[in-house]
Amino acid sequence: MRSSFILILGLSFNLFFSQNSETEAVKASINRLFTAMKNSDSEGAQASFSKQAILQTIMKTGEVKTENIPAFTKAIAKAVKNTLEERISFSAIHIDGNLASVWTPYQFYFQGKFSHCGVNSFQMVKENGEWKIQYIIDTRRKDNCVDDSKNELVK
Repeated sequence: MRSSFILILGLSFNLFFSQNSETEAVKASINRLFTAMKNSDSEGAQASFSKQAILQTIMKTGEVKTENIPAFTKAIAKAVKNTLEERISFSAIHIDGNLASVWTPYQFYFQGKFSHCGVNSFQMVKENGEWKIQYIIDTRRKDNCVDDSKNELVK
């Protein structure tokens, strides 16, 4: 009985740390995209995505706009370094094998000034041991946002 308890405890401990390691790897992959954006690094941004990645935005009207990844990374390359900053927080991460689903509320700053906020929903895939972004869909709004630089609600 005691050995069964120790075995179950050991397996639970191993599963917890394995899952935690995967969670950190998913976060690191997403953070690489936003670091690349801030550094105007189009190659770094491109490397964050899988080959078949999709990037979409849900407009306030409900319309869904699709942006192609090469156009997105080209815009990153044209930006002056440190002018694009997306501040995210990880609100939920769910992982099952080679699939991860991630929810990140964000605030976006352009040239150091608050621009808009919303939520990103990421679908991640693990390819050759590395987490890649397969799909991002986000919302964007200028009201009911928290401006982190002032720590106040923008109405």
